[in-house]
Amino acid sequence: MGEQGTILIFTCNTCPYAQMYEDRIIGMHERFSKKGFPVLAINPNDVIQKPGDNFENMKKRSEQKTYSFPYLLDADQEVYPRFGATNTPQVFLVGSDMRLRYSGAIDDNPQDATAVKMNYVENAVQALMADEDPEPSRTKAIGCGIKAKKKEG
Repeated sequence: MGEQGTILIFTCNTCPYAQMYEDRIIGMHERFSKKGFPVLAINPNDVIQKPGDNFENMKKRSEQKTYSFPYLLDADQEVYPRFGATNTPQVFLVGSDMRLRYSGAIDDNPQDATAVKMNYVENAVQALMADEDPEPSRTKAIGCGIKAKKKEG
């Protein structure tokens, strides 16, 4: 947790949408961690179905892209269901009071960062910094579905 909250992002190595947003996620951490809202990235995918998302590959990706934020593996897939995460990437902005203040997409244009018209996460962080409620407080997450482990039995 940062002083003001945390930008929790479920993401992974293998989803093309997660890859398109990778530099924006790095930029978010650089901008907002100084304001008390660091990024915490969690990979929720089953590594049996997506070997490219295993911990070794996560470490390589983190080093290649020089992540300055934690990138964790939800190995037992216990965290993402508690948030109701369904996609990568998907953001959950948690305030300092531990309340969920925003969930959904990073912005309105996965393909082209220069053509973004609505930066949902940035707007939500700005609202919290102004002691206001984010509007919208929820958007539809765009990206790849989380790869859940196969149920035994």
